Amino acid sequence: MLKSQMLAGKRALVTGSTSGIGLAIARALTTEGAQVVLNGLGDADEIASLCAELGATYHGANLMQPDEIAGMMAEVGPVDILINNAGMQHVAPVEDFPPEKWDAIIALNLSAAFHTTRLAVPGMKAKGWGRIIATASAHSLTASPYKSAYVAAKHAMAGFTKTIALELATHGITANCISPGYVWTPLVENQIPDTMAARGMTREQVMHDVLLAKQPTKQFIQPEDVAALAVFLCGDAARGITGANYSIDGGWTAE
Repeated sequence: MLKSQMLAGKRALVTGSTSGIGLAIARALTTEGAQVVLNGLGDADEIASLCAELGATYHGANLMQPDEIAGMMAEVGPVDILINNAGMQHVAPVEDFPPEKWDAIIALNLSAAFHTTRLAVPGMKAKGWGRIIATASAHSLTASPYKSAYVAAKHAMAGFTKTIALELATHGITANCISPGYVWTPLVENQIPDTMAARGMTREQVMHDVLLAKQPTKQFIQPEDVAALAVFLCGDAARGITGANYSIDGGWTAE
């Protein structure tokens, strides 16, 4: 595919980019000419294949460890585009929610974005240009039962993004959230068994009566749709957009 070069010369770090939404964003940024750094979990051979496909590099930092994040940011060097996408989920009633799962979700879905951002901002300020985008969630705007840690982290991510948008507004740096509804990714597919157990439902009931019941379109969002919005927010046409939280949720939060 011919690259448009809209983002030629830009370096982008996309966390959680070895699958799902993050991989779709990495592919879309590459198509626009960006040099992408992948980060995430997965089979080493598959990751090597992705790097070859995208002309990307990879760093395997554990984003639940601040010292590993610091090491990654130092090795990667200044980035122009930071996509804070890595995340995880656990579904359980609050009284049964494992404290270690709470801590892990807050660390990966929220604190990791703080650490990558604080380390990326000085380089962006020096260049007078930067794009910081968080993959939030419809759960940054509303709540669902049995997802206390995830909802708390995503609400906090929306607030964090607004705060840094204000701090960076005069430096040529924008910060925005993209808040998808249910996107058909491994993250969503893997939470179905927990929801089945928590609610005593079949797989089909969870998909149609829990997941797609939230979305008036009755369709899952596709990762490529989220990626297209991310690319737009990275471009010059979006230079006046900062502190925003874009819903792409099939109408879920309109109700």
